[in-house]
Parts: sequence; C-alpha cells; structure tokens
Amino acid sequence: MAHMMTNNAVKPVAHIKLSSRAQSAKALRVKPAKGAKSFKCATVAGSFMEGTEQAPPDPILGVSDAFKASTSPDKLNLGVGAYRTEELQPYVLEVVKKAEAIMMEKAENKEYLPIDGLPAFKKCTAELLLGADSSIIAENKIATLQSLSGTGSLRIGAAYINAWLPGKTVYLSNPTWGNHKNIFADAGVEWKMYRYFDPETVGLDFAGMMEDIKGAPDGSIIVLHGCAHNPTGVDPTKEQWEEIASLCQEKGHLPFFDVAYQGFASGSLEEDAFAPRMFAEKGLEFLCSQSYSKNLGLYGERVGAINAVVNDAAVATRVASQMKRQARAMYSNPPVHGARIVSEVVGDEDMFNEWKAEMEMMSGRIKSVRGKLYDYLCEKMPEKDWSFVTRQIGMFSFTGLTPAQVENMTNKWEVYMTKDGRISLAGLSAAKAEYLADAIVDSIKNA
Repeated sequence: MAHMMTNNAVKPVAHIKLSSRAQSAKALRVKPAKGAKSFKCATVAGSFMEGTEQAPPDPILGVSDAFKASTSPDKLNLGVGAYRTEELQPYVLEVVKKAEAIMMEKAENKEYLPIDGLPAFKKCTAELLLGADSSIIAENKIATLQSLSGTGSLRIGAAYINAWLPGKTVYLSNPTWGNHKNIFADAGVEWKMYRYFDPETVGLDFAGMMEDIKGAPDGSIIVLHGCAHNPTGVDPTKEQWEEIASLCQEKGHLPFFDVAYQGFASGSLEEDAFAPRMFAEKGLEFLCSQSYSKNLGLYGERVGAINAVVNDAAVATRVASQMKRQARAMYSNPPVHGARIVSEVVGDEDMFNEWKAEMEMMSGRIKSVRGKLYDYLCEKMPEKDWSFVTRQIGMFSFTGLTPAQVENMTNKWEVYMTKDGRISLAGLSAAKAEYLADAIVDSIKNA
C-alpha cells in the first residue's frame, strides 16, 4: 500500500542559523520560532582551542623522534646529549645502583619534600659547586634551592630575574643551548646574544665576546656555560676566565652560570668548577644552575639546583624565600628520588670516589671516540684542518656543517643531528667512527 501524504502544514519549532563566527567553528545557534514552546537540543560546537597553532618540533628532542622512525641498520642518533655505552645503549652508573639499593633498605617514605628540596642534597650540591671548605657556604652567603634539573633551575632563576631585577637584559652566547631562549622568553625576560663562536677558526671568538660583554649596559645579566659549552664544546682558558670575571666586575654585571656537565667535561669535579669558584673568590655575586642528568646519568629523575651567591647572608635568606615562592607556584615541591641518590653518593666517601672514577671512564670514552673520529677525518680529507675536533671538550662537537650538509647527513647517511651542525659524541661508538667520518666528508664535498 502506497504511503499517503497530507497537505497539513508542519509548524516550525525553531529557526536554525549559522553565525559567521560559528560557521568556521561549526557551531549551531538555535532560536525558538515565534509561538513555539521552549525546548532543549544538543549543539555541535567547535573547540575553545580551535585557534591553537601547531608548535614546531623541538630542535633537539625532535631528532630522537626522527631517529626512532628510521628502520636503517646504520642509523646514528647524535642529537640528544645522553651518554651511551660502546654498544650505544643507555648506561646506569654502578654507583647509582648501589645508592638505590641502600635507599631500598632504608625504606624511606614518599612524603613531600620541603619546597626548597632535600636538606642533605642542598648541602652537597652547594659544596660540589663551591668546594666543601668554601667561606661563602660557611657564612651562609648562598641561597640553594633544589629544582627540576637544569631546565627547572634556569626557569626559577629567570622568574627571579623577572620579579626582582626588572628591566635587566639577559645576554646569551651565540650560539647557545637551544632551550635557553625559550626559558627566558617564557619568563618574560628580554634576551640578546653576545659573540662566542668563530666559524672561521671553529673556536672561541674571545675578542668579540669581550667586546660585547663590555658593550652591554652596566648591570646586565651574562649567561655563562661553566664548562663544556653547549653546543660548541669550546671553553675559555683559565686566563680568559680571569679576564671575563674582571670585566663582569668592572661593568657590575651579574653572571648566571649554567653548570650542566661538572665532572663530565674533563673528568674532574674540581677542574670543571674552576670558573664559578674563581668568580666567588673574586667576590662576584652570581646565579648558578646545576644538573645531575649527565654526570650521574639521572636524566629522567630531574634533579638539579639553582644557587644565588651573594655578599650578605640576610640577602641570601630573602632571595631563597622568593625562589621558594616561585617554585611553589610552578611545581610545589621537587621530586625526592634523584635527590636522595645524589645525597647518598656524595655523602659516602667510598661511593663518592667510585662516582669520580665512573665519570673519568665516561669522559675518557668520549675523548677516545673524539680521537678516532679525528684520525679518520684526517685520513679521508687531509687537506682540511680537523684539529678543532680534539680541541673541543665535553659531550659535543660543533662540526661547522651547513644546514644543507646536515640534511645530507640525515637523508643519505641516516646520521641524526641538530641542524646547527652539533653532534653528540656520547652517542658514537669507536666501531661507528669511520662511518661518521665518511658521512661528514661526503656531506662537505657533495652537499
């Protein structure tokens, strides 16, 4: 039987209209018709966050993502600064395993730490920075706050600058670690750059550095890499550090040390702390961030500290109070596990000595790989001066490769590295050194 249609008019219950704004967000505006009873209906709404732009991949951590996506058996990850064994595997220090075993036996609770961190950790990290016999520590002229590794410590320092040193400009080395700019910009602190690296010599542009620091307005904040400059691996000599300290003192600048590799650069905790200790002895006030990601391999534990070295104990107390206030608003309390590891290792003489031996082993492996890479490069391209490879120090080598050459390294050779030409030698094995040399030489000649 056919369906029959009636000519009875259907009364509208609502007029549905897309507004111009809603059209782009795909949202419906529903208006009841005249005389219609009120009713409820579901609406299809766009997101409040519709206008969010896609952020670019992190220039450093994004390298690891690309590496993981590759299926090549020859691939090398020389992007992220994390130590690897000769078999290119992550390494947990033996002394860390011992410390964790002791911690398990103690069966300590998981209660919140104080806002400024574990007291035992604060003591040992300040002593590692300035020395156990430091008069600054004895006179309470240092404010130390445990924070989230290097990044979190820098961020607390940046927040302090924004709140209590308003209008001050931060000067970063050119180039610098990729996250420095983000950290200070997100804290609302203006930053500029001073000359540091000379691409012609693949070394330090000391004259340019000094000229720019001298040209900065009096009382500026100068970020200095305490050792093993990232990304260049180029450090000032001790004599040059003395000149930098004198110039900062003359100009009334506030140095801000980033100490991410103490003990991991030269293999000596004392040698790598030369610059901040010398600045302190000269009577300079400064800020200093510390990280235990590299030298104890505690990458995922996020353990570090921000320190303010000042000339008055009462000022140190006030600075500490403000840093605690900033930490409370950001993350409330630092994590406990990594801080306990550091405290156990540094607080026990035998474990402390074992740690120093392991640091010498790790830094020694990197120095050995540097030497092999240098030998292969000299063999394969003898017309070029490769001496910068062995002059540089620490985890990284700044190759001077152009973006096009870096692209060739990745696309043709499956060598994953940052676009500025930095390679992490911690991710290279002796067995792969010749392969890397082949990739570098090919990229220079053909890209």
